[in-house]
Amino acid sequence: MTTLKVGIASYKEMKSRPMAVARGTRRIAADEPKVWFTSTESFAKVLSAGNRELLRVIGKEAPSSLDELAGYGLVRLERGDKGRITPKVTHDRVELDLPLIGSSDTDQSRKVS
Repeated sequence: MTTLKVGIASYKEMKSRPMAVARGTRRIAADEPKVWFTSTESFAKVLSAGNRELLRVIGKEAPSSLDELAGYGLVRLERGDKGRITPKVTHDRVELDLPLIGSSDTDQSRKVS
């Protein structure tokens, strides 16, 4: 695993940093944060208990995509604020109907009258 280094800076500072790099008046050090937040509160919101649990599940289960889950009807992808796509769970339970005898056309054709 790797570590993501984050920093706290004002919006003005976050905006001026890449502009200075683009002008060539500043270089980004290798050990500088790559992601910035405007406050510790905004950082805490992103890493809320719910989001940390979601990250844990994604890390452990490594799903191929949310589209795959949506294709099976397990989640619905909705456009949220500012056009962001957010997943919504569509059901709170799953029930499996799995007949063991005489459930398919092939089984029906094998029956002798």
